[in-house]
Amino acid sequence: MRVMLDACVLYPTVMREVLLGCARLGLYEARWSERILEEWARAAGKLGPEQEVWARGEIAALGAVFPQALVRYDTGLEQRFWLPDPADIHVLTAAVAGSCDGILTMNAKDFPKNILGDAALLRWDPDGFVLLLLAEAPEQVRAVTEAVLAEANRLSAQPWTIRALMKKARLPRVGKALAA
Repeated sequence: MRVMLDACVLYPTVMREVLLGCARLGLYEARWSERILEEWARAAGKLGPEQEVWARGEIAALGAVFPQALVRYDTGLEQRFWLPDPADIHVLTAAVAGSCDGILTMNAKDFPKNILGDAALLRWDPDGFVLLLLAEAPEQVRAVTEAVLAEANRLSAQPWTIRALMKKARLPRVGKALAA
């Protein structure tokens, strides 16, 4: 399954680490465009210039880990599509150009299912998507989330539980399922 990742699922660190950890294990094929990566870097920059530099370093590293993930397309292709928020048309265009099965985003209202259906694309929210992966490959997803939890605990002054960390990462149903 090939999935276009919107910038809003790449920027929160814990969510990104869970999603990309699952992709590293081959549970799905991650895709993005240069513009999506640029949106991530600019969003990080709102927390300060050092955060943008850090994000750009992570983006460069992703290119080495996922060389097939970058989707390039002629920007003129964007004129074929319409979305309620014109600023998101590039995501839809990249998904079509990258032969994706769907788009992973937190912005459901900006990617109506009927419009995506016309392009033969599905839309997933990260929480639901990771739940699907958990049902298909429970041991692998648990290994990813346990590694993310261990890193969060290493970096944090307070200890995290898996449920609390996933809730903070906007993956509450995943956290509940993992804690059960």
